[in-house]
Amino acid sequence: MHVFDWLELFFFIALLLFLVPFGGIYIAAVATGAKNFLTPIFGRIEKGIYRFCGIDPDVEMHWKEYAKALGIFFLLSIFFLFLIQIIQPVLPLNPQKFTSVSWDLALNTAISFTTNTNWQSYSGEASLSYFTQMLGLGVQNFLSAGTGFCIFFAFVRGISRKSAQSIGNFWTDLTRSILYILVPLSFILALILVTQGVVQTFSPYVEVTTMEGSSQVIPLGPAASQVAIKQIGSNGGGFFGANSAHPFENPTPISNFFETLAIVLIPAASTYAYGLLIGSKKEGWMIFSVMFVLWIIGFAISMYSETLINPVFGVHSYWEGKEMRFGVLGSILWSTLTTATSNGSVNAMISSLSPLAGGVAMFNIMLGEIVFGGVGVGISGMILFILLAMFLTGLMSGRTPQYQYKKIEKKEMRWVIVAIVLPSASILLGSGISCVLGIALQGLDVGGPHGLSEILYACSSSVGNNGSAFAGIQSNTLYYNLLLSLIMLLGRVAIILPCLAISGSLVQKSYLAPSPDAFRSDSFLFAILLIGTIVLVGALTFFSVLCLGPIVEHFVMKNGLTF
Repeated sequence: MHVFDWLELFFFIALLLFLVPFGGIYIAAVATGAKNFLTPIFGRIEKGIYRFCGIDPDVEMHWKEYAKALGIFFLLSIFFLFLIQIIQPVLPLNPQKFTSVSWDLALNTAISFTTNTNWQSYSGEASLSYFTQMLGLGVQNFLSAGTGFCIFFAFVRGISRKSAQSIGNFWTDLTRSILYILVPLSFILALILVTQGVVQTFSPYVEVTTMEGSSQVIPLGPAASQVAIKQIGSNGGGFFGANSAHPFENPTPISNFFETLAIVLIPAASTYAYGLLIGSKKEGWMIFSVMFVLWIIGFAISMYSETLINPVFGVHSYWEGKEMRFGVLGSILWSTLTTATSNGSVNAMISSLSPLAGGVAMFNIMLGEIVFGGVGVGISGMILFILLAMFLTGLMSGRTPQYQYKKIEKKEMRWVIVAIVLPSASILLGSGISCVLGIALQGLDVGGPHGLSEILYACSSSVGNNGSAFAGIQSNTLYYNLLLSLIMLLGRVAIILPCLAISGSLVQKSYLAPSPDAFRSDSFLFAILLIGTIVLVGALTFFSVLCLGPIVEHFVMKNGLTF
Protein backbone atom coordinates (compact mmCIF):
# COMPACT_ATOMS: atom_id res chain seq x y z
CA MET A 1 0.00 0.00 0.00
CA HIS A 2 1.22 3.48 -0.88
CA VAL A 3 1.17 6.35 1.59
CA PHE A 4 -1.91 7.82 -0.08
CA ASP A 5 -3.69 4.50 0.36
CA TRP A 6 -2.95 4.59 4.09
CA LEU A 7 -4.18 8.18 4.29
CA GLU A 8 -7.39 7.32 2.46
CA LEU A 9 -8.04 4.33 4.72
CA PHE A 10 -7.30 6.35 7.86
CA PHE A 11 -9.55 9.21 6.78
CA PHE A 12 -12.36 6.81 5.87
CA ILE A 13 -12.28 5.04 9.25
CA ALA A 14 -11.92 8.32 11.16
CA LEU A 15 -14.90 9.88 9.39
CA LEU A 16 -16.98 6.75 9.98
CA LEU A 17 -16.15 6.77 13.70
CA PHE A 18 -17.03 10.46 13.86
CA LEU A 19 -20.43 9.94 12.20
CA VAL A 20 -21.48 6.79 14.10
CA PRO A 21 -22.64 8.54 17.33
CA PHE A 22 -24.54 11.27 15.48
CA GLY A 23 -26.23 8.75 13.21
CA GLY A 24 -27.00 6.48 16.15
CA ILE A 25 -28.61 9.27 18.17
CA TYR A 26 -30.79 10.20 15.21
CA ILE A 27 -31.84 6.61 14.44
CA ALA A 28 -32.74 6.07 18.10
CA ALA A 29 -34.89 9.21 18.04
CA VAL A 30 -36.75 7.96 14.97
CA ALA A 31 -37.25 4.53 16.58
CA THR A 32 -38.84 6.04 19.69
CA GLY A 33 -40.96 8.56 17.79
CA ALA A 34 -39.22 11.53 19.39
CA LYS A 35 -39.29 14.85 17.60
CA ASN A 36 -36.18 15.78 15.64
CA PHE A 37 -34.99 18.65 13.47
CA LEU A 38 -36.82 17.23 10.43
CA THR A 39 -40.20 16.98 12.18
CA PRO A 40 -41.27 20.47 10.98
CA ILE A 41 -40.61 19.35 7.39
CA PHE A 42 -41.94 15.79 7.39
CA GLY A 43 -44.35 15.87 10.33
CA ARG A 44 -47.35 16.94 8.26
CA ILE A 45 -46.47 14.50 5.49
CA GLU A 46 -46.29 11.70 8.05
CA LYS A 47 -49.70 12.55 9.50
CA GLY A 48 -51.14 12.86 6.00
CA ILE A 49 -49.94 9.36 5.14
CA TYR A 50 -51.58 7.98 8.27
CA ARG A 51 -54.89 9.68 7.48
CA PHE A 52 -54.85 8.62 3.82
CA CYS A 53 -54.06 4.98 4.69
CA GLY A 54 -56.35 4.82 7.74
CA ILE A 55 -53.49 4.07 10.14
CA ASP A 56 -53.66 4.82 13.84
CA PRO A 57 -49.98 5.32 14.77
CA ASP A 58 -50.73 4.93 18.48
CA VAL A 59 -52.14 1.39 18.17
CA GLU A 60 -49.35 -1.15 18.64
CA MET A 61 -49.25 -4.76 17.45
CA HIS A 62 -48.57 -8.20 18.88
CA TRP A 63 -45.63 -9.82 17.13
CA LYS A 64 -47.92 -12.04 15.06
CA GLU A 65 -49.94 -9.02 13.92
CA TYR A 66 -46.68 -7.23 13.11
CA ALA A 67 -45.49 -10.23 11.07
CA LYS A 68 -48.86 -10.49 9.29
CA ALA A 69 -48.79 -6.82 8.27
CA LEU A 70 -45.22 -7.19 7.05
CA GLY A 71 -46.08 -10.35 5.12
CA ILE A 72 -49.05 -8.75 3.36
CA PHE A 73 -46.95 -5.72 2.45
CA PHE A 74 -44.19 -8.04 1.24
CA LEU A 75 -46.48 -9.99 -1.09
CA LEU A 76 -48.13 -6.85 -2.47
CA SER A 77 -44.70 -5.37 -3.21
CA ILE A 78 -43.70 -8.47 -5.18
CA PHE A 79 -46.96 -8.43 -7.14
CA PHE A 80 -46.82 -4.76 -8.15
CA LEU A 81 -43.14 -4.85 -9.11
CA PHE A 82 -43.77 -8.00 -11.16
CA LEU A 83 -46.74 -6.33 -12.86
CA ILE A 84 -44.80 -3.16 -13.73
CA GLN A 85 -42.20 -5.23 -15.61
CA ILE A 86 -44.82 -7.24 -17.49
CA ILE A 87 -46.80 -4.19 -18.69
CA GLN A 88 -43.68 -2.06 -19.24
CA PRO A 89 -44.41 -1.36 -22.96
CA VAL A 90 -47.67 0.51 -22.20
CA LEU A 91 -46.25 2.57 -19.33
CA PRO A 92 -44.78 6.07 -19.79
CA LEU A 93 -41.10 7.09 -19.65
CA ASN A 94 -39.98 4.39 -22.06
CA PRO A 95 -38.07 6.33 -24.75
CA GLN A 96 -36.18 3.22 -25.89
CA LYS A 97 -39.43 1.27 -26.41
CA PHE A 98 -38.37 -1.67 -24.25
CA THR A 99 -40.66 -4.70 -24.38
CA SER A 100 -42.02 -6.79 -21.52
CA VAL A 101 -39.61 -8.67 -19.30
CA SER A 102 -39.96 -12.47 -19.42
CA TRP A 103 -42.10 -13.82 -16.58
CA ASP A 104 -39.31 -15.76 -14.86
CA LEU A 105 -36.90 -12.80 -14.96
CA ALA A 106 -39.68 -10.44 -13.81
CA LEU A 107 -40.43 -12.74 -10.87
CA ASN A 108 -36.76 -13.02 -9.98
CA THR A 109 -36.30 -9.24 -10.13
CA ALA A 110 -39.47 -8.56 -8.12
CA ILE A 111 -38.44 -10.94 -5.34
CA SER A 112 -34.86 -9.70 -5.52
CA PHE A 113 -35.70 -6.03 -4.93
CA THR A 114 -38.46 -6.75 -2.42
CA THR A 115 -36.12 -8.84 -0.27
CA ASN A 116 -33.43 -6.13 -0.44
CA THR A 117 -31.20 -8.54 -2.38
CA ASN A 118 -31.08 -6.69 -5.71
CA TRP A 119 -29.67 -9.67 -7.56
CA GLN A 120 -29.69 -8.63 -11.22
CA SER A 121 -29.91 -11.21 -13.99
CA TYR A 122 -30.34 -8.37 -16.49
CA SER A 123 -28.61 -5.18 -17.58
CA GLY A 124 -30.76 -2.19 -16.66
CA GLU A 125 -29.86 0.00 -19.63
CA ALA A 126 -30.76 -2.81 -22.05
CA SER A 127 -33.98 -4.07 -20.46
CA LEU A 128 -35.85 -1.59 -18.27
CA SER A 129 -37.54 1.74 -18.94
CA TYR A 130 -37.08 4.84 -16.82
CA PHE A 131 -40.52 4.24 -15.32
CA THR A 132 -39.65 0.69 -14.27
CA GLN A 133 -36.30 1.78 -12.87
CA MET A 134 -37.76 4.68 -10.86
CA LEU A 135 -41.31 3.74 -9.86
CA GLY A 136 -40.55 0.04 -9.69
CA LEU A 137 -37.02 -0.63 -8.53
CA GLY A 138 -36.26 2.78 -7.03
CA VAL A 139 -39.38 2.87 -4.87
CA GLN A 140 -38.80 -0.70 -3.74
CA ASN A 141 -35.28 0.24 -2.68
CA PHE A 142 -36.85 2.58 -0.11
CA LEU A 143 -39.53 0.11 0.95
CA SER A 144 -37.24 -2.90 1.41
CA ALA A 145 -34.72 -0.86 3.40
CA GLY A 146 -37.56 0.55 5.49
CA THR A 147 -38.68 -3.01 6.21
CA GLY A 148 -35.20 -3.74 7.56
CA PHE A 149 -35.54 -0.83 9.97
CA CYS A 150 -38.90 -2.24 11.09
CA ILE A 151 -37.27 -5.53 12.08
CA PHE A 152 -34.60 -3.70 14.07
CA PHE A 153 -37.05 -1.40 15.86
CA ALA A 154 -39.39 -4.26 16.75
CA PHE A 155 -36.52 -6.46 17.95
CA VAL A 156 -35.13 -3.76 20.22
CA ARG A 157 -38.55 -3.13 21.78
CA GLY A 158 -38.82 -6.81 22.62
CA ILE A 159 -35.48 -6.66 24.41
CA SER A 160 -35.94 -3.33 26.20
CA ARG A 161 -39.59 -3.61 27.31
CA LYS A 162 -40.80 -5.81 30.14
CA SER A 163 -44.10 -7.56 30.89
CA ALA A 164 -45.66 -6.19 27.69
CA GLN A 165 -47.50 -7.67 24.71
CA SER A 166 -46.82 -5.33 21.78
CA ILE A 167 -43.64 -4.58 19.82
CA GLY A 168 -44.74 -1.48 17.90
CA ASN A 169 -46.73 -0.64 14.79
CA PHE A 170 -45.32 -1.88 11.48
CA TRP A 171 -46.90 0.86 9.39
CA THR A 172 -45.62 3.59 11.70
CA ASP A 173 -42.10 2.15 11.77
CA LEU A 174 -42.04 1.83 7.98
CA THR A 175 -43.30 5.37 7.39
CA ARG A 176 -40.97 7.02 9.88
CA SER A 177 -37.84 5.15 8.79
CA ILE A 178 -38.38 6.11 5.15
CA LEU A 179 -39.40 9.73 5.75
CA TYR A 180 -36.89 10.66 8.42
CA ILE A 181 -33.85 8.52 7.56
CA LEU A 182 -33.78 7.13 4.02
CA VAL A 183 -35.24 10.07 2.08
CA PRO A 184 -33.04 12.82 3.61
CA LEU A 185 -29.81 10.82 3.37
CA SER A 186 -30.57 9.75 -0.21
CA PHE A 187 -31.36 13.33 -1.20
CA ILE A 188 -28.04 14.59 0.19
CA LEU A 189 -26.03 11.80 -1.46
CA ALA A 190 -27.82 12.28 -4.79
CA LEU A 191 -26.87 15.97 -4.81
CA ILE A 192 -23.23 15.08 -4.11
CA LEU A 193 -23.24 12.52 -6.92
CA VAL A 194 -24.75 14.96 -9.42
CA THR A 195 -21.94 17.43 -8.70
CA GLN A 196 -19.47 14.65 -9.56
CA GLY A 197 -21.09 13.90 -12.90
CA VAL A 198 -23.53 11.06 -12.18
CA VAL A 199 -26.31 11.38 -14.76
CA GLN A 200 -29.85 12.41 -13.79
CA THR A 201 -32.00 12.98 -16.86
CA PHE A 202 -35.13 11.78 -18.65
CA SER A 203 -33.59 12.33 -22.08
CA PRO A 204 -33.48 9.32 -24.41
CA TYR A 205 -30.25 7.50 -25.15
CA VAL A 206 -27.78 9.37 -27.35
CA GLU A 207 -26.19 7.94 -30.49
CA VAL A 208 -22.70 9.27 -31.13
CA THR A 209 -19.94 8.74 -33.66
CA THR A 210 -16.73 7.41 -32.15
CA MET A 211 -13.19 8.40 -33.12
CA GLU A 212 -13.02 5.24 -35.23
CA GLY A 213 -16.03 6.41 -37.21
CA SER A 214 -18.48 3.81 -35.91
CA SER A 215 -21.71 4.64 -34.09
CA GLN A 216 -22.32 3.96 -30.41
CA VAL A 217 -25.40 4.37 -28.22
CA ILE A 218 -24.75 6.13 -24.90
CA PRO A 219 -27.34 5.11 -22.28
CA LEU A 220 -28.66 7.82 -19.98
CA GLY A 221 -31.37 8.04 -17.32
CA PRO A 222 -32.24 9.22 -13.80
CA ALA A 223 -29.32 7.34 -12.26
CA ALA A 224 -28.16 9.60 -9.40
CA SER A 225 -31.40 9.28 -7.42
CA GLN A 226 -31.35 5.49 -7.65
CA VAL A 227 -27.63 5.17 -6.94
CA ALA A 228 -28.09 7.19 -3.75
CA ILE A 229 -30.74 4.92 -2.22
CA LYS A 230 -29.08 1.73 -3.45
CA GLN A 231 -26.00 2.71 -1.42
CA ILE A 232 -27.78 4.19 1.61
CA GLY A 233 -30.37 1.41 1.89
CA SER A 234 -28.05 -1.62 1.51
CA ASN A 235 -29.80 -2.41 -1.77
CA GLY A 236 -26.98 -2.50 -4.31
CA GLY A 237 -28.87 -2.88 -7.59
CA GLY A 238 -27.24 -0.71 -10.24
CA PHE A 239 -29.00 1.52 -12.75
CA PHE A 240 -26.49 0.24 -15.31
CA GLY A 241 -25.27 -3.31 -15.73
CA ALA A 242 -21.73 -2.49 -14.61
CA ASN A 243 -23.12 -1.05 -11.37
CA SER A 244 -20.81 1.46 -9.67
CA ALA A 245 -17.93 0.52 -11.95
CA HIS A 246 -19.85 2.43 -14.65
CA PRO A 247 -18.60 6.02 -15.11
CA PHE A 248 -22.19 7.32 -15.18
CA GLU A 249 -22.84 5.83 -11.72
CA ASN A 250 -19.47 6.47 -10.09
CA PRO A 251 -17.27 8.78 -12.17
CA THR A 252 -14.64 10.10 -9.73
CA PRO A 253 -12.64 9.10 -6.64
CA ILE A 254 -14.76 11.59 -4.67
CA SER A 255 -18.03 9.94 -5.72
CA ASN A 256 -16.43 6.57 -4.95
CA PHE A 257 -15.48 7.71 -1.44
CA PHE A 258 -18.99 8.90 -0.58
CA GLU A 259 -20.66 5.86 -2.13
CA THR A 260 -18.35 3.59 -0.12
CA LEU A 261 -19.12 5.51 3.08
CA ALA A 262 -22.85 5.27 2.34
CA ILE A 263 -22.61 1.47 2.23
CA VAL A 264 -21.67 1.19 5.90
CA LEU A 265 -22.99 4.41 7.48
CA ILE A 266 -26.44 3.22 8.65
CA PRO A 267 -25.36 -0.32 9.67
CA ALA A 268 -22.49 1.10 11.74
CA ALA A 269 -24.62 3.85 13.30
CA SER A 270 -27.28 1.27 14.19
CA THR A 271 -24.91 -0.26 16.75
CA TYR A 272 -24.80 3.04 18.65
CA ALA A 273 -28.56 3.42 18.28
CA TYR A 274 -29.00 -0.05 19.76
CA GLY A 275 -26.86 0.89 22.75
CA LEU A 276 -28.98 3.98 23.37
CA LEU A 277 -32.26 2.11 23.02
CA ILE A 278 -31.32 -0.57 25.56
CA GLY A 279 -29.65 1.93 27.88
CA SER A 280 -26.06 0.76 27.39
CA LYS A 281 -23.77 2.74 25.09
CA LYS A 282 -20.95 0.42 26.10
CA GLU A 283 -22.82 -2.53 24.60
CA GLY A 284 -23.32 -0.60 21.38
CA TRP A 285 -19.60 0.10 21.11
CA MET A 286 -18.84 -3.54 21.94
CA ILE A 287 -20.96 -4.68 19.00
CA PHE A 288 -19.37 -2.09 16.73
CA SER A 289 -15.91 -3.26 17.80
CA VAL A 290 -16.72 -6.90 17.05
CA MET A 291 -18.03 -5.97 13.62
CA PHE A 292 -15.02 -3.75 12.92
CA VAL A 293 -12.49 -6.41 13.95
CA LEU A 294 -14.12 -9.05 11.74
CA TRP A 295 -14.21 -6.62 8.81
CA ILE A 296 -10.63 -5.35 9.18
CA ILE A 297 -9.28 -8.92 9.29
CA GLY A 298 -11.03 -9.73 6.02
CA PHE A 299 -9.85 -6.44 4.52
CA ALA A 300 -6.24 -7.15 5.51
CA ILE A 301 -6.34 -10.66 4.00
CA SER A 302 -7.84 -9.30 0.78
CA MET A 303 -5.28 -6.49 0.43
CA TYR A 304 -2.42 -8.89 1.13
CA SER A 305 -3.71 -11.35 -1.44
CA GLU A 306 -4.19 -8.62 -4.05
CA THR A 307 -0.55 -7.49 -3.78
CA LEU A 308 1.05 -10.92 -4.13
CA ILE A 309 2.87 -11.93 -7.29
CA ASN A 310 0.63 -13.87 -9.65
CA PRO A 311 2.80 -16.77 -10.93
CA VAL A 312 0.49 -17.32 -13.89
CA PHE A 313 1.36 -13.91 -15.35
CA GLY A 314 4.39 -12.94 -13.26
CA VAL A 315 3.03 -9.55 -12.19
CA HIS A 316 2.23 -7.73 -8.96
CA SER A 317 -1.35 -6.67 -8.22
CA TYR A 318 -4.50 -7.81 -9.98
CA TRP A 319 -5.82 -5.06 -12.23
CA GLU A 320 -8.13 -7.11 -14.43
CA GLY A 321 -11.71 -6.16 -13.59
CA LYS A 322 -10.73 -3.02 -11.66
CA GLU A 323 -11.09 0.66 -12.49
CA MET A 324 -7.87 2.69 -12.60
CA ARG A 325 -9.62 5.72 -11.09
CA PHE A 326 -10.32 3.79 -7.87
CA GLY A 327 -7.15 1.74 -7.51
CA VAL A 328 -6.67 -1.52 -5.63
CA LEU A 329 -7.45 -0.01 -2.22
CA GLY A 330 -10.68 1.61 -3.40
CA SER A 331 -11.77 -1.65 -5.00
CA ILE A 332 -10.96 -3.87 -2.01
CA LEU A 333 -12.40 -1.42 0.51
CA TRP A 334 -15.64 -1.56 -1.48
CA SER A 335 -15.65 -5.34 -2.01
CA THR A 336 -15.15 -6.13 1.67
CA LEU A 337 -17.77 -3.60 2.82
CA THR A 338 -20.36 -4.48 0.19
CA THR A 339 -20.23 -8.13 1.25
CA ALA A 340 -19.89 -7.45 4.97
CA THR A 341 -23.10 -5.49 4.64
CA SER A 342 -25.94 -6.78 2.48
CA ASN A 343 -25.35 -4.05 -0.09
CA GLY A 344 -23.97 -6.04 -3.01
CA SER A 345 -23.07 -3.12 -5.26
CA VAL A 346 -19.65 -3.29 -6.92
CA ASN A 347 -17.04 -0.92 -8.32
CA ALA A 348 -14.87 -3.81 -9.52
CA MET A 349 -15.65 -7.31 -10.70
CA ILE A 350 -15.54 -9.65 -7.69
CA SER A 351 -14.96 -12.67 -9.92
CA SER A 352 -11.71 -11.05 -11.08
CA LEU A 353 -10.33 -10.61 -7.57
CA SER A 354 -7.56 -12.89 -6.36
CA PRO A 355 -8.88 -16.24 -5.08
CA LEU A 356 -8.43 -15.32 -1.41
CA ALA A 357 -10.00 -11.87 -1.83
CA GLY A 358 -12.96 -13.46 -3.59
CA GLY A 359 -13.12 -16.05 -0.81
CA VAL A 360 -13.21 -13.32 1.85
CA ALA A 361 -16.09 -11.64 0.04
CA MET A 362 -17.93 -14.97 -0.09
CA PHE A 363 -17.24 -15.78 3.58
CA ASN A 364 -18.55 -12.35 4.64
CA ILE A 365 -21.87 -13.22 3.03
CA MET A 366 -21.90 -16.75 4.42
CA LEU A 367 -21.61 -15.44 7.98
CA GLY A 368 -25.09 -13.99 7.49
CA GLU A 369 -23.79 -10.51 6.69
CA ILE A 370 -23.68 -9.58 10.33
CA VAL A 371 -20.33 -7.80 9.99
CA PHE A 372 -22.17 -4.46 9.93
CA GLY A 373 -24.81 -6.15 7.79
CA GLY A 374 -27.73 -4.57 5.99
CA VAL A 375 -30.00 -1.76 7.13
CA GLY A 376 -31.78 -3.01 10.25
CA VAL A 377 -31.27 -6.70 9.60
CA GLY A 378 -27.49 -6.59 10.11
CA ILE A 379 -27.66 -5.50 13.74
CA SER A 380 -30.62 -7.85 14.23
CA GLY A 381 -28.57 -10.78 12.93
CA MET A 382 -25.75 -9.85 15.28
CA ILE A 383 -28.17 -9.83 18.22
CA LEU A 384 -29.13 -13.40 17.31
CA PHE A 385 -25.47 -14.41 17.58
CA ILE A 386 -25.24 -12.53 20.88
CA LEU A 387 -28.14 -14.60 22.21
CA LEU A 388 -26.42 -17.79 21.01
CA ALA A 389 -23.08 -16.80 22.56
CA MET A 390 -24.74 -15.81 25.83
CA PHE A 391 -26.69 -19.08 25.92
CA LEU A 392 -23.54 -21.15 25.34
CA THR A 393 -21.66 -19.12 27.94
CA GLY A 394 -24.39 -19.76 30.49
CA LEU A 395 -24.36 -23.48 29.83
CA MET A 396 -20.57 -23.73 30.08
CA SER A 397 -20.35 -21.68 33.28
CA GLY A 398 -23.37 -23.19 35.02
CA ARG A 399 -25.20 -19.87 35.11
CA THR A 400 -28.77 -19.22 33.98
CA PRO A 401 -28.48 -17.88 30.41
CA GLN A 402 -29.78 -14.33 30.34
CA TYR A 403 -29.47 -11.22 28.22
CA GLN A 404 -30.39 -7.70 29.28
CA TYR A 405 -31.79 -9.13 32.54
CA LYS A 406 -34.12 -11.51 30.69
CA LYS A 407 -33.86 -15.27 30.81
CA ILE A 408 -32.97 -16.99 27.54
CA GLU A 409 -34.95 -20.20 27.22
CA LYS A 410 -35.63 -23.02 24.80
CA LYS A 411 -38.23 -21.06 22.83
CA GLU A 412 -35.82 -18.26 21.94
CA MET A 413 -33.00 -20.64 21.10
CA ARG A 414 -35.16 -22.62 18.70
CA TRP A 415 -35.74 -19.48 16.65
CA VAL A 416 -32.05 -18.53 16.85
CA ILE A 417 -31.11 -21.93 15.44
CA VAL A 418 -33.68 -21.56 12.65
CA ALA A 419 -32.18 -18.17 11.72
CA ILE A 420 -28.67 -19.62 11.57
CA VAL A 421 -29.26 -23.09 10.11
CA LEU A 422 -31.91 -22.38 7.45
CA PRO A 423 -29.81 -19.89 5.42
CA SER A 424 -26.72 -22.12 5.66
CA ALA A 425 -28.69 -25.17 4.54
CA SER A 426 -30.21 -23.20 1.66
CA ILE A 427 -26.76 -22.14 0.44
CA LEU A 428 -25.28 -25.64 0.57
CA LEU A 429 -28.35 -27.41 -0.79
CA GLY A 430 -28.83 -24.94 -3.65
CA SER A 431 -25.14 -25.13 -4.57
CA GLY A 432 -25.07 -28.92 -4.33
CA ILE A 433 -28.08 -29.36 -6.60
CA SER A 434 -26.65 -26.89 -9.12
CA CYS A 435 -23.34 -28.75 -9.24
CA VAL A 436 -24.95 -31.98 -10.45
CA LEU A 437 -27.62 -30.69 -12.83
CA GLY A 438 -26.63 -30.26 -16.46
CA ILE A 439 -29.08 -27.39 -16.92
CA ALA A 440 -27.27 -25.49 -14.17
CA LEU A 441 -23.74 -26.29 -15.33
CA GLN A 442 -24.52 -24.95 -18.81
CA GLY A 443 -24.45 -21.45 -17.35
CA LEU A 444 -20.79 -21.67 -16.30
CA ASP A 445 -18.03 -20.06 -18.36
CA VAL A 446 -15.24 -21.89 -16.51
CA GLY A 447 -14.76 -25.17 -14.68
CA GLY A 448 -12.61 -26.26 -11.78
CA PRO A 449 -12.63 -24.55 -8.39
CA HIS A 450 -13.58 -21.16 -9.85
CA GLY A 451 -16.66 -22.68 -11.46
CA LEU A 452 -17.69 -24.06 -8.07
CA SER A 453 -17.05 -20.64 -6.53
CA GLU A 454 -19.37 -19.01 -9.06
CA ILE A 455 -22.24 -21.34 -8.15
CA LEU A 456 -21.52 -21.11 -4.43
CA TYR A 457 -21.31 -17.33 -4.57
CA ALA A 458 -24.60 -17.01 -6.47
CA CYS A 459 -26.45 -19.09 -3.87
CA SER A 460 -24.71 -17.36 -0.95
CA SER A 461 -25.45 -13.91 -2.34
CA SER A 462 -29.11 -14.77 -2.91
CA VAL A 463 -29.69 -16.33 0.51
CA GLY A 464 -27.75 -13.53 2.22
CA ASN A 465 -29.82 -10.90 0.39
CA ASN A 466 -26.58 -9.40 -0.95
CA GLY A 467 -27.01 -9.42 -4.71
CA SER A 468 -23.39 -9.25 -5.86
CA ALA A 469 -22.10 -11.98 -8.14
CA PHE A 470 -19.16 -13.79 -9.64
CA ALA A 471 -20.32 -12.49 -12.99
CA GLY A 472 -19.03 -15.44 -15.00
CA ILE A 473 -22.22 -17.39 -14.32
CA GLN A 474 -25.06 -16.93 -16.83
CA SER A 475 -27.95 -16.59 -14.41
CA ASN A 476 -30.74 -15.39 -16.71
CA THR A 477 -32.13 -18.87 -17.29
CA LEU A 478 -35.36 -20.45 -16.13
CA TYR A 479 -33.47 -22.68 -13.67
CA TYR A 480 -31.45 -19.96 -11.97
CA ASN A 481 -34.26 -17.41 -11.99
CA LEU A 482 -36.54 -19.81 -10.12
CA LEU A 483 -33.88 -21.32 -7.82
CA LEU A 484 -32.49 -17.96 -6.76
CA SER A 485 -35.99 -16.54 -6.29
CA LEU A 486 -36.82 -19.35 -3.88
CA ILE A 487 -33.68 -19.07 -1.79
CA MET A 488 -33.90 -15.26 -1.72
CA LEU A 489 -37.31 -15.65 -0.09
CA LEU A 490 -35.97 -18.23 2.36
CA GLY A 491 -33.04 -16.00 3.26
CA ARG A 492 -35.26 -13.00 4.00
CA VAL A 493 -37.89 -14.94 5.95
CA ALA A 494 -35.15 -16.73 7.93
CA ILE A 495 -34.08 -13.45 9.52
CA ILE A 496 -37.42 -11.62 9.73
CA LEU A 497 -39.61 -14.28 11.34
CA PRO A 498 -37.16 -15.42 14.07
CA CYS A 499 -36.39 -11.82 15.06
CA LEU A 500 -40.09 -10.99 15.43
CA ALA A 501 -40.86 -14.25 17.25
CA ILE A 502 -37.99 -13.78 19.70
CA SER A 503 -39.02 -10.16 20.22
CA GLY A 504 -42.58 -11.28 20.95
CA SER A 505 -41.30 -13.79 23.51
CA LEU A 506 -38.84 -11.47 25.26
CA VAL A 507 -41.25 -8.54 25.47
CA GLN A 508 -43.55 -10.56 27.75
CA LYS A 509 -40.80 -11.36 30.26
CA SER A 510 -40.05 -9.39 33.38
CA TYR A 511 -36.54 -8.40 34.38
CA LEU A 512 -34.48 -10.78 36.47
CA ALA A 513 -32.95 -9.38 39.63
CA PRO A 514 -29.42 -8.08 38.98
CA SER A 515 -26.80 -10.62 40.05
CA PRO A 516 -23.08 -10.07 40.61
CA ASP A 517 -22.49 -13.49 39.01
CA ALA A 518 -24.25 -12.55 35.77
CA PHE A 519 -21.98 -12.56 32.73
CA ARG A 520 -21.75 -9.05 31.29
CA SER A 521 -22.56 -8.76 27.60
CA ASP A 522 -20.64 -5.49 27.21
CA SER A 523 -17.30 -6.82 28.42
CA PHE A 524 -14.10 -7.41 26.47
CA LEU A 525 -14.25 -11.12 27.34
CA PHE A 526 -17.72 -11.46 25.88
CA ALA A 527 -16.58 -9.67 22.72
CA ILE A 528 -13.90 -12.35 22.29
CA LEU A 529 -16.46 -15.11 22.90
CA LEU A 530 -18.83 -13.52 20.39
CA ILE A 531 -16.15 -13.36 17.71
CA GLY A 532 -15.26 -16.98 18.44
CA THR A 533 -18.89 -18.07 18.16
CA ILE A 534 -19.36 -16.29 14.84
CA VAL A 535 -16.16 -17.60 13.27
CA LEU A 536 -16.68 -21.11 14.66
CA VAL A 537 -20.20 -21.38 13.27
CA GLY A 538 -19.04 -20.08 9.90
CA ALA A 539 -15.95 -22.28 9.82
CA LEU A 540 -17.76 -25.48 10.78
CA THR A 541 -20.49 -24.85 8.23
CA PHE A 542 -18.57 -23.69 5.18
CA PHE A 543 -14.88 -24.52 5.59
CA SER A 544 -15.08 -27.75 3.58
CA VAL A 545 -16.78 -26.19 0.58
CA LEU A 546 -14.50 -23.14 0.71
CA CYS A 547 -11.54 -25.52 0.54
CA LEU A 548 -12.92 -26.88 -2.72
CA GLY A 549 -13.42 -23.39 -4.14
CA PRO A 550 -11.32 -20.29 -3.45
CA ILE A 551 -8.75 -21.93 -1.15
CA VAL A 552 -7.73 -24.67 -3.57
CA GLU A 553 -7.84 -22.13 -6.42
CA HIS A 554 -5.31 -20.01 -4.52
CA PHE A 555 -2.85 -22.89 -4.17
CA VAL A 556 -3.38 -23.98 -7.76
CA MET A 557 -2.63 -20.42 -8.89
CA LYS A 558 0.51 -20.30 -6.71
CA ASN A 559 1.75 -23.30 -8.71
CA GLY A 560 1.26 -21.39 -11.95
CA LEU A 561 -1.90 -23.21 -13.03
CA THR A 562 -5.32 -21.89 -13.94
CA PHE A 563 -8.63 -23.04 -15.41
